[in-house]
Amino acid sequence: MCETFFLHGLDSSSKGTKGQWFTKHFPDVRIPDFQGDLQTRLNALETLCCGRNNLILVGSSFGGLMATCFAIRHPNRCHALVLLAPALNFPEFSPPQEKIVVPAILIIGSQDTVTPPARVLPLAQKCFSQLQIFTCDDDHMLHNSFEQLDWQHLLQKDSP
Repeated sequence: MCETFFLHGLDSSSKGTKGQWFTKHFPDVRIPDFQGDLQTRLNALETLCCGRNNLILVGSSFGGLMATCFAIRHPNRCHALVLLAPALNFPEFSPPQEKIVVPAILIIGSQDTVTPPARVLPLAQKCFSQLQIFTCDDDHMLHNSFEQLDWQHLLQKDSP
């Protein structure tokens, strides 16, 4: 059985727009709060996911970076990733030596100036051997696209 976590962005929380949306529409999605730098947040994620496998990690911006880092460390524990404008352009991040086989769907806005597609997509392509990329006419927060995404399909236990 898969367990789904939503990992919020750097300046957000479980009470942010996306966190509240998941709470309302997909109440079985776990939405923890994270604070601190990347390593502190990754340590907290490690603790939350201790002993869990078949994880679906949905990460927004910095949460997408966290999901990617976790999947690089634990590819065998991740069922799939859904990365929303992931902050792979964060200076501390570098892709693994070899691509990981965790299926990943990456959704990014063509007008994203925080995680520009021209910088993020090549890094994602170096990380994942099973990567689907969807670029939409939107900004970093995916204001116009987020609620319109086919979440029923994206969060299916047999996706992507």
